[in-house]
Amino acid sequence: MKITLAGQGWTFDAEAPDTVLEAAEQAGIRLPSSCRNGTCRTCICLSTSGAVRYKIEWPGLSLDEKREGYILPCVAIATADLTIEAPAASQF
Repeated sequence: MKITLAGQGWTFDAEAPDTVLEAAEQAGIRLPSSCRNGTCRTCICLSTSGAVRYKIEWPGLSLDEKREGYILPCVAIATADLTIEAPAASQF
Protein backbone atom coordinates (compact mmCIF):
# COMPACT_ATOMS: atom_id res chain seq x y z
CA MET A 1 0.00 0.00 0.00
CA LYS A 2 1.10 3.58 -0.62
CA ILE A 3 0.91 5.98 2.34
CA THR A 4 0.92 9.72 1.67
CA LEU A 5 1.49 12.45 4.26
CA ALA A 6 -0.82 15.13 2.91
CA GLY A 7 0.85 18.24 4.36
CA GLN A 8 4.41 17.25 3.52
CA GLY A 9 3.74 15.44 0.24
CA TRP A 10 5.92 12.49 1.34
CA THR A 11 4.99 8.94 0.37
CA PHE A 12 6.14 5.54 1.52
CA ASP A 13 5.11 1.93 1.14
CA ALA A 14 3.52 -0.15 3.89
CA GLU A 15 2.77 -3.86 3.76
CA ALA A 16 1.30 -6.10 6.45
CA PRO A 17 2.34 -7.09 9.02
CA ASP A 18 4.07 -3.70 9.41
CA THR A 19 2.05 -0.94 11.04
CA VAL A 20 1.86 2.50 9.44
CA LEU A 21 4.27 3.75 12.11
CA GLU A 22 6.81 0.98 11.45
CA ALA A 23 6.62 1.51 7.69
CA ALA A 24 7.14 5.26 8.12
CA GLU A 25 10.23 4.65 10.24
CA GLN A 26 11.62 2.23 7.65
CA ALA A 27 11.20 5.02 5.08
CA GLY A 28 13.06 7.55 7.24
CA ILE A 29 9.95 9.38 8.44
CA ARG A 30 9.39 10.04 12.13
CA LEU A 31 5.78 10.18 13.28
CA PRO A 32 5.16 11.22 16.89
CA SER A 33 4.83 8.09 19.04
CA SER A 34 5.31 6.82 22.55
CA CYS A 35 3.58 3.64 23.79
CA ARG A 36 3.32 1.79 20.46
CA ASN A 37 0.37 -0.23 21.75
CA GLY A 38 -2.64 1.97 20.93
CA THR A 39 -3.28 3.54 24.31
CA CYS A 40 -1.34 6.81 24.74
CA ARG A 41 -2.68 8.54 21.58
CA THR A 42 0.61 10.35 20.91
CA CYS A 43 0.55 9.17 17.29
CA ILE A 44 -3.10 10.03 16.53
CA CYS A 45 -3.56 11.47 13.05
CA LEU A 46 -6.36 12.04 10.58
CA SER A 47 -6.83 9.71 7.64
CA THR A 48 -8.49 11.55 4.77
CA SER A 49 -8.64 8.52 2.46
CA GLY A 50 -7.93 4.82 2.54
CA ALA A 51 -8.55 2.11 5.12
CA VAL A 52 -6.78 0.38 7.98
CA ARG A 53 -7.30 -2.58 10.27
CA TYR A 54 -5.97 -2.71 13.79
CA LYS A 55 -3.60 -5.14 15.51
CA ILE A 56 -5.67 -4.80 18.69
CA GLU A 57 -9.42 -5.15 19.17
CA TRP A 58 -10.18 -1.61 20.34
CA PRO A 59 -7.47 1.04 19.95
CA GLY A 60 -7.59 4.18 22.11
CA LEU A 61 -10.03 6.02 19.84
CA SER A 62 -13.58 7.08 20.59
CA LEU A 63 -16.35 6.00 18.25
CA ASP A 64 -16.67 9.62 17.06
CA GLU A 65 -12.94 9.82 16.33
CA LYS A 66 -13.14 6.60 14.30
CA ARG A 67 -16.10 7.98 12.34
CA GLU A 68 -14.20 11.22 11.66
CA GLY A 69 -11.27 9.26 10.23
CA TYR A 70 -8.71 9.42 13.02
CA ILE A 71 -6.26 6.51 13.26
CA LEU A 72 -3.47 5.36 15.56
CA PRO A 73 -0.55 4.54 13.22
CA CYS A 74 1.25 2.52 15.92
CA VAL A 75 -1.37 -0.26 15.72
CA ALA A 76 -2.89 0.45 12.28
CA ILE A 77 -2.12 -1.72 9.27
CA ALA A 78 -3.00 -0.22 5.89
CA THR A 79 -5.51 -2.26 3.89
CA ALA A 80 -5.70 0.28 1.04
CA ASP A 81 -3.66 3.26 -0.12
CA LEU A 82 -3.84 5.81 2.69
CA THR A 83 -3.57 9.57 2.97
CA ILE A 84 -2.92 10.92 6.45
CA GLU A 85 -2.42 14.31 8.06
CA ALA A 86 0.44 14.28 10.57
CA PRO A 87 1.67 17.88 10.94
CA ALA A 88 4.43 16.95 13.43
CA ALA A 89 6.02 14.34 11.12
CA SER A 90 9.67 14.84 10.27
CA GLN A 91 12.37 13.10 8.30
CA PHE A 92 15.49 11.60 9.86
